[in-house]
Amino acid sequence: MECPHCHRQTSRHAENCRLCGGHIPEAQYLLEESGAVEPAATATSKPSHLVWRLEGDGTGCRTATLGDRLIAFALDCVLLFGLFTALDAWAFMRWGIVDGAVLKLTVTALLVAESLNATLFFLYFWLLEAGFGSTLGKVMVGIRVVQTTDRRPLAAFAIRNLFRIVDGFGFYLVGVVVAGCSRIRRRLGDICAGTVVIESPFASGVKIAAVMLWTAVLAGAVWSVPRTCKTNAAKHSRYLNQVIVEVGRSGRSPYFRVLGTQVQVELGSGPIR
Repeated sequence: MECPHCHRQTSRHAENCRLCGGHIPEAQYLLEESGAVEPAATATSKPSHLVWRLEGDGTGCRTATLGDRLIAFALDCVLLFGLFTALDAWAFMRWGIVDGAVLKLTVTALLVAESLNATLFFLYFWLLEAGFGSTLGKVMVGIRVVQTTDRRPLAAFAIRNLFRIVDGFGFYLVGVVVAGCSRIRRRLGDICAGTVVIESPFASGVKIAAVMLWTAVLAGAVWSVPRTCKTNAAKHSRYLNQVIVEVGRSGRSPYFRVLGTQVQVELGSGPIR
């Protein structure tokens, strides 16, 4: 007999599906035998996605595809990259050393920038997923994260996003492989946190608002970078003031130096050395 929620075969006369837990009407098998409902064994139009039953109302929802999840993550990363650029410009101008057309980045400047980037990355995903179940990228794609346990949302989504450190190895190769092998496409963070990503069609107005907010935040970050770079409010630290990276211009040729190793770009047809 076919489960009306996940469209998989289950025991005849069963009250609940043994796979998804959805309630099965008492006369379901009679509908199949009479031909009113096409059995799962011969159905050709059923979705290939796995189905997840939401707690409380028993509504069946399809788990999000890996492609949709990667697109949503890419949209979020583009937004965060814009914000990272604005934060890094502020940190570099405040804790770096500006000498004419040369910018010297100290250990302090790099540590502050990386700390701000990591904190913003974690807070963005943690708070939006815990509060709304979706980031801006997920809303635009039409997916969201739901819990499968009774753990507090803030704790569950904190665990989910802390495990991005492991899932993100090899440009998220670990997360993709684990999710691809999972029955309901869960990466390590989802498994440990008790969450699953499902398809969730949002209203057109919500999607338009998400696109507008995404565009506005990204444009604002890009707009602020050149204005931040015009101000030199450097605060030199007594510690960790070793110069790691130096960016400047020698004549018409820009260059950057990392730990004493210089790379200079010759404009025109000159070589790169």
